[in-house]
Amino acid sequence: MADYDFDAIVIGSGVSGGWAAKELTEKGMKVLMLERGRMVEHQTDYTTEGKGPWELPFRGTMPPAEVERDYFMARWGGAANTAQTHFYSNDRLNPFDYEGSKPFRWVRPDQVGGKSLIWGRVALRWSKLDFEANARDGHGSPWPVSYDEIAPWYSYVEKYAGIAGSRENLPQLPDGEFQPPHPMNVAELWMKERLEKAMPGRKLIPTRTANMTEDKPEQGRTRCQNRNQCARGCSFGAYFSTQAVTLPAAMATNNLTLLSDQVVTNLEYDPKTKRVTGVRVVDANTKLAKVYRSRIVFLCASAMASTQILLNSRLPGSSQSFANSSGLLGRYIMDHAFRTYFWGQIPDGELDPYITYGRRPNGVYIPRFRNLNGQDADADFVRGYGMQGAAGRGPAAAIGFGAAMKEGLREYGPWTARFTTFAECLPYADNTLTLHPGKVDRFGVPLNVFNVTFRDNEMKLLRDSAIQGQKMLRAAGLVNVGSSSEEHVPGDAIHEMGGAVMGADPRRSVVNRWSQAHDALNLYVTDGAQMASTSCVNPSMTFMAFTARAADHAVKQVKAGAL
Repeated sequence: MADYDFDAIVIGSGVSGGWAAKELTEKGMKVLMLERGRMVEHQTDYTTEGKGPWELPFRGTMPPAEVERDYFMARWGGAANTAQTHFYSNDRLNPFDYEGSKPFRWVRPDQVGGKSLIWGRVALRWSKLDFEANARDGHGSPWPVSYDEIAPWYSYVEKYAGIAGSRENLPQLPDGEFQPPHPMNVAELWMKERLEKAMPGRKLIPTRTANMTEDKPEQGRTRCQNRNQCARGCSFGAYFSTQAVTLPAAMATNNLTLLSDQVVTNLEYDPKTKRVTGVRVVDANTKLAKVYRSRIVFLCASAMASTQILLNSRLPGSSQSFANSSGLLGRYIMDHAFRTYFWGQIPDGELDPYITYGRRPNGVYIPRFRNLNGQDADADFVRGYGMQGAAGRGPAAAIGFGAAMKEGLREYGPWTARFTTFAECLPYADNTLTLHPGKVDRFGVPLNVFNVTFRDNEMKLLRDSAIQGQKMLRAAGLVNVGSSSEEHVPGDAIHEMGGAVMGADPRRSVVNRWSQAHDALNLYVTDGAQMASTSCVNPSMTFMAFTARAADHAVKQVKAGAL
């Protein structure tokens, strides 16, 4: 320890950073966690938890002028809801180069816990189909790992985090270590029975979610209370977040030092030893700079922020990053294609006596069914999509005025179902994140410039999903079926991936199969930046599994004297 301040430094405190801190500290390492945002204490700092609309600023809806001024990107993640605005970065104070960038909705959190406090909690595994896709169809860098290698780590993080789901035996959506699922409502069960009978091979299942249905007393966590206020923070610890799950475990070891309001600007590097030697930070309040040193570094700042830090980590006397010998740093930026919807209504008379009860935290999911066994004959695209949705029933429409209208609002409207598509984005080398040559933020870091677009394959996937979605709802017996599609803007799904992609060949990738940078083996990149493709399912469980696996590898390398 003589030459280091810590055994390990973890940059970022979200889904990946929390797991890195937990695993490294529990294996005996002295760890420093650096977070650029403010401190948020579990339970204490969930300031809007349980409040009614009348207790929230502007009754929960921020005035449009304030949204446009301060949260014009963050609004896409929900920042315009004043119950959760405080968990998002102020876009006016923390810009990226909107003028020089192509449209990109970079939604950022601004606190310890990162996006683990605001994520949608959809907890899905990738499949063999996903890890083999790049090699199979030639797009992007082939994955150097297989599903079978990652599966034990999925199981490891699922058991600890607490994932509710149903076992379905679907190769394209592998089962995990599940608690009982949150039950589907009567309308969803009605649809499921009819859809699966009418269209064999299509499935409608409860969304697998990181909201527990069973207590974890050993972690001080209680099962979901069905309040559906997850984005405000959960004092019960019912859903997976850094605050409720990984941070307490790391703190319990007495091996963790956590510093908030510390903006990492770059990594320092020694070209002789080919090792990262330090992490430079600027204090967000005092603007004073400092360098911390450690034996290993885990970069978990989120895909776009981690890529920005790496791009700004220059070789001595050079404008080039030390991590870019492949020339691929900042390339293959990806996000799920999003904003295509379809919907329908359950016929009157089918379920009229029933209404919904409670406010469960999830909905239902239609797993990928396209191009599962090679290329479908009627598909003019590669890969596939999944569909997330729910059925519900609200008050009847207001008709007339006065007492008659009020009495009418005591009745219920029809049961309706609505779904959203999440389509896979192919890895394109010319979808890039670069640094602005002249503009810097208030901490002196060059601004991100995005040059990312969806292409023909993504548009075909979305069009097909609208056609297939309507076909499925009609086959299930729904009426008034329709679809729509809004502007598809990268970043909108908040599933950013790529920028420091994984691969076996150092000439075609930035990190290796253990998430180590090819150009500095004591640097691990375990958030979305390392992803070589996107699959069509939500990526957070994959980030967790890769991080736990990388931490295990790092500690073994340190003990063996390799790092």
